[in-house]
Amino acid sequence: MLINLGRLLMLIIWVFLLLNIIMPVQKPLNYFLYFALIFMTIMHLLKVFMISFMLAKSEPLTFAQKIRLFLFGVFEMIPMYRRQKAALSETNTSQVKSSYTET
Repeated sequence: MLINLGRLLMLIIWVFLLLNIIMPVQKPLNYFLYFALIFMTIMHLLKVFMISFMLAKSEPLTFAQKIRLFLFGVFEMIPMYRRQKAALSETNTSQVKSSYTET
């Protein structure tokens, strides 16, 4: 629930920053919003590249996952982390069960 609220907030921020390009606000504030848009774009691109390289061999990201990660940032990373943690614990559990049955 809160993750979806965070995603909605991120989407509103992206729309607000992109609307500043089409309809700029007053002079001193629009420079800050341009800087915020550039900074947020660079940070989210770095996040996508870093996570793509980290997961390249184990579980490569699809294009849709990369777009969602770019748009929503940490609010998309949390469910990804939970899914990986669940898959890892399931793998470990099945390995432990198989080692018990082999002996």
